[in-house]
Amino acid sequence: MADLRSGWLIALALSAWHPGALAAAQPEDEDLALYGMDRSAISLATGSVQTLRRAPAVASVVTADDIAAMGATDLDHVLEAVAGIHVTRVATMYAPNYIIRGIGAGGVTNPQVLVLLNGLRMNTDYNGDKGNMWTSMPLTNIARIEIIRGPGSALYGADAFAGVINIITKTAEQMPGLRVGGRAGSFNARDAWLEYGGKQGQLSIAAYLQAARTDGAGTLVEADAQTLNDRRFGTHVSKAPGPMNTGYNAYDGNLDLSWQRWRWRTNLKWRSDVGTGFGVNSALDPGHSARSGYAASELSWTAPDFANDWSVGGSLSYMFFTEQTPDGLGLFPAGARIGPNLFPNGMIGGPGRWERNLRGSAFATYSGVSGHALRLGAGHDDLYLYGVETLKNFLISPAGIPIPTGAVIDYGAIQPHIRPQRRKINYVYAQDEWQFARDWALTAGVRHDDYSDFGGTTNPRLALVWDADLDITVKLLHGRAFRSPSFNEQTGINPVNMGNPQVRPETIRTTEAALAWQARADLNINLSLFRYTLKDLIRSVPNPAPAPGATYQNSGGMDGNGGEIELAWELGPSLRWQANYARQNAHDTITHGDPGYAPRHHANTRLDWTLAPGWQFSPQLNWVAGRRRATGDARAPVADYRTVDAALTRQLPHGWSVTASVRNLFDADAREPSLAPGLALPFDLPVSPRAVALQFSVKL
Repeated sequence: MADLRSGWLIALALSAWHPGALAAAQPEDEDLALYGMDRSAISLATGSVQTLRRAPAVASVVTADDIAAMGATDLDHVLEAVAGIHVTRVATMYAPNYIIRGIGAGGVTNPQVLVLLNGLRMNTDYNGDKGNMWTSMPLTNIARIEIIRGPGSALYGADAFAGVINIITKTAEQMPGLRVGGRAGSFNARDAWLEYGGKQGQLSIAAYLQAARTDGAGTLVEADAQTLNDRRFGTHVSKAPGPMNTGYNAYDGNLDLSWQRWRWRTNLKWRSDVGTGFGVNSALDPGHSARSGYAASELSWTAPDFANDWSVGGSLSYMFFTEQTPDGLGLFPAGARIGPNLFPNGMIGGPGRWERNLRGSAFATYSGVSGHALRLGAGHDDLYLYGVETLKNFLISPAGIPIPTGAVIDYGAIQPHIRPQRRKINYVYAQDEWQFARDWALTAGVRHDDYSDFGGTTNPRLALVWDADLDITVKLLHGRAFRSPSFNEQTGINPVNMGNPQVRPETIRTTEAALAWQARADLNINLSLFRYTLKDLIRSVPNPAPAPGATYQNSGGMDGNGGEIELAWELGPSLRWQANYARQNAHDTITHGDPGYAPRHHANTRLDWTLAPGWQFSPQLNWVAGRRRATGDARAPVADYRTVDAALTRQLPHGWSVTASVRNLFDADAREPSLAPGLALPFDLPVSPRAVALQFSVKL
């Protein structure tokens, strides 16, 4: 606990920001409130605010007003409604994985999508994703969410591969005064929060705290990995049929202080008593839980009027992250037999890790050449997995067989799951936005990253934007991105999946065409088409016989294509309809078939209806279809599903607001695919059943 406490304290004392790329991505303070509520503006595409229609990217924006209208309480609810994105689940901890255009499916981790909080990377070093114990991301304090579908490494570096998601919290201007709120709902879910925004002289203050807990849906799991073992070894110890374990406690906080050219932001995210979902080894484990902590802080300085035509800025950063399993986790239940060995107290393993990231960056923009907006930046990252714990009650024999040893102790000195690792990165980037004709703009950018472990990588992008008419904008985009190997893929010590120091980054090349058409004053239609080639996929490849287990290798790739269409129609002063449909098709270059897991068809539609002054009703339909099985999985295709959500909001006098919401109104049996070949969880992963919630807030 000493390491944990020191991590939180350091985060509070230091500063954090995603280096360089977003150091000036936010607009000036006086424009923040307007920008925060404007769904037609975005800063994620180039690092400066511009209209979404002319941004050199295929992007979406979700504002606080959108979040309130749909009654969403979690980031996953919002992302599922965005064109081209599907939120699936994995068995381990029931963690959400974000699939963008078919990329990011079929694994237990999700490193292909870069998640930012106020421009700061939330992806961790061990797995390269947002962590196994993410559980939820509350939306109470969120001003807007900006999403890029497509490569972003030319600005954001590693892991901006399939897309980038930036979660932006509210400023003092966007939440003036003190507001408190609470929520209660199905599965014994309870939330309480407070937020404050104000000024003390020239100092702007925005603060937010939220506490939440839930027992989880407890959906029935018909069979699990131990069910299979029971059949193999004649035992009867599986917990299935039984409920999955998805409860947790959550604590979130944010502090945003700005004074003149300085800004200090701190974010905290703590999760405890996190249920294991379907079990970390796909065997139900109701008796164990885990915890995780994230703390980040940023100190940035910007001078938009540094000199004639020059704007400069810089930032320092710190991030702390930990995942812990204080009592270990049940890989198999008590009485399980693994090969010739019996585990009377169960097979227990519990990895623990502590990470800290230090980052520094600087940028400059120059507008002294007519028609050009030049942006230059450089930075240094120091990523350190400094603490490791390996709790378990077994050792692995040279033949790969687990041998029970008795008590659960730390075997880090004998058989650790990984040893401390450190990685340093230096990078530079340049970008030019060139308005070379009245209706034409070309954005060209390139970034070079030099890694201390696997070397350098250079990633360019080009974007041509043409205002073909007053109501039509056409875009042609091409870019390259990379995903760096995670520490686990490089140096993990697990006979099932061994790390490989020789593994190279995954790369992707994407070409996109987009059309934005304002068909009428009240109707906007967006169409985007894409094609990508993904190479050097990092996969777990079986070791040559007679060696047991597998090793991470670069193996083959994936080709994909598809498109998205989005519609937003103001049907009247009190009625707004929006809808989107996405289609994707992918081809694995090794299996020569569909990679599986990801939906080929995905549609979402929502109606925002102001029934009367102070009343708003928003029903929403989500359709997921066309998920094929991966090669080697003989099960029938995953059934398509449709879910209906609805929210009713009442604005009351004296600053009161009340929202009643229901998710999966008709209690559809919606399921996400389990991993091939499906022996461990043959009936897939059920999505949460119908859930209702009642929320209130009041401005004091």
